[in-house]
Amino acid sequence: MAEFSNQRLIAVVGPTASGKTSLAIKIAKRFNGEIISMDSMQIYKYMSVGTAKPTVEEMDGVVHHLLDFVEPGDTFTANDYAELAREKINEITSRGKLPILCGGTGLYLNSVLYAYEMSEAASDDNLRAELEAFAAQNGNDALHDRLRALDPQSATEIHPNNVKRVIRALEICILTGKPRSEQMTAEAKNVYPALIFGMDMPRDELYERINKRVDIMLSQGLLAEFEDLLLRGILSKNDTTSQASQAIGYKELLSYKRGEITLDEAVEQIKMNSRRYAKRQLTWFRRNNDIIWIDPRKDDNVATALENIKTFLKG
Repeated sequence: MAEFSNQRLIAVVGPTASGKTSLAIKIAKRFNGEIISMDSMQIYKYMSVGTAKPTVEEMDGVVHHLLDFVEPGDTFTANDYAELAREKINEITSRGKLPILCGGTGLYLNSVLYAYEMSEAASDDNLRAELEAFAAQNGNDALHDRLRALDPQSATEIHPNNVKRVIRALEICILTGKPRSEQMTAEAKNVYPALIFGMDMPRDELYERINKRVDIMLSQGLLAEFEDLLLRGILSKNDTTSQASQAIGYKELLSYKRGEITLDEAVEQIKMNSRRYAKRQLTWFRRNNDIIWIDPRKDDNVATALENIKTFLKG
């Protein structure tokens, strides 16, 4: 259980392509802050264009943390993220600066901001052994399918190869009769005083922005980056299991490289999967009643958010 803290921080969350980075940088410049990235794919080295990592120009002099530091073949969990992010929060605060979480990975946000008290009854060694045996006999994907049937939201956040976490989520569902994702929201206790802003805009405009972002990625060299990753052995066209190979933008190009779809089909799938991911992100974040929703396209919304931060930091 994380210790409860008096450190104040800001979080900017929302779906892909919704303007999170731009707002976070405005906040950092106004309130002497540093940004802690909260994106489960931007953590990986070498995968910059396809994960839309902010460029040096986009960072505009603001220090960013937890970008580009995990090898693509490595597994990295939400618990790993929480440990590192809390270290960064302490470091940033110790320098008299404001920590700002920014990203669209809801599980990362929860792992940092909240402590969860699951029922002690939600544990059964025999059930866990049964689920482990099921995975060994039928494969990780089959086990993950069972989780998807009981708790679709957790299934979207937990990779099929993270068998330990899949089993834990199933164990909670089966023993309590309530999805783990619901319990995490209902039983959360704040670790940090935080002001959380969520990016919100009409769905059709968000989808248009997502489609445009994919086109920009292609113009910025997504295909060249992908081919380089294959050439250097960082990605393999037969890799369908690593977390990095499941990143939107790369998994579709891997299907293209295997001859399963055409390049045009891969591009359309990238756009479609990005839109679907944005919908899942919104579903996740809308369950969080702590989030203040703003439309980043509206100057008055942004101005109000900045004033809210000013008041929050004084408190």
